[in-house]
Amino acid sequence: MGKIETATQWMIDLANDNSHGYDQTYRWGERGDYDCSSAIITAWQTAGVPVKTNGATYTGNMKSVFLNTGFSNVISSIVLSSGSGLVRGDVLLNSSSHTAMFIGNGQIVHASQNENGGATGGQPGDQTGKEVCIRSYYNSPWDCILRYNESGTPPGGVNTIIQAGQVQANKFTGSSIATDGVRGPETKKAGIKVLQTAMNLDYNAGLVVDGIWGTASKNALGSHYVTKGETQYMVTAAEILVMLWGYNPNGVEYPGTFGSGLTTAINSFKSANGLPANGICDSTTFIALIS
Repeated sequence: MGKIETATQWMIDLANDNSHGYDQTYRWGERGDYDCSSAIITAWQTAGVPVKTNGATYTGNMKSVFLNTGFSNVISSIVLSSGSGLVRGDVLLNSSSHTAMFIGNGQIVHASQNENGGATGGQPGDQTGKEVCIRSYYNSPWDCILRYNESGTPPGGVNTIIQAGQVQANKFTGSSIATDGVRGPETKKAGIKVLQTAMNLDYNAGLVVDGIWGTASKNALGSHYVTKGETQYMVTAAEILVMLWGYNPNGVEYPGTFGSGLTTAINSFKSANGLPANGICDSTTFIALIS
């Protein structure tokens, strides 16, 4: 299990164990309790990412420490009102007041408040079932979305896998997006074009390759999937799309053959997004890859 999944699961387990509540006085687990920032910091520290060691102590200094410990701020690629673009393990931060973790399927986990609706003075443990809890996504509003770079890209550096994926997306679709190694809005749109192109080639879908995911594209995808051993342009699409998220499938072919490199990359992407790592790039996975 990678560091992202370890940190995410630690937070989920915290929320599901009522011996852990909310407290800002005893906030590092002395009595089992945490506050919003100490919980997130401890989750990543436990996963082997030394954010506490490097000086993260509260919401006000988390951003700078996290950015210097393997995270990137991806807020420009997120629709904050809906949470579109978030992936499992993303740290949602309002530097002045609150932090939470996105766990997939439109849900977050966070430490919120004690049984008295306050920050201190409550009983140890979760007295309401909501002091540390899983709930639907909301916008705090967040001023920073911190995403851990499990692939090892330096903070603020160029992700060479995304960059290579952008080159392949341009080649496959005839696009001309910037090959800057950043997953921004144009790269996301190019990913939709990649999938539309592959469906036209494999299924004669007759789609307009416009980078807009509408009803026609959704219907063309249907329940189609690709898995190990198959050779299709949909495999080419899967190879390019995982690269646009920073996962390396060990090459792109035209048409693609679903090999061990793509299997590993797809499974890593699926695990990071709360999907079963079963080696299948199904319609749900394709939708996640273009989100």
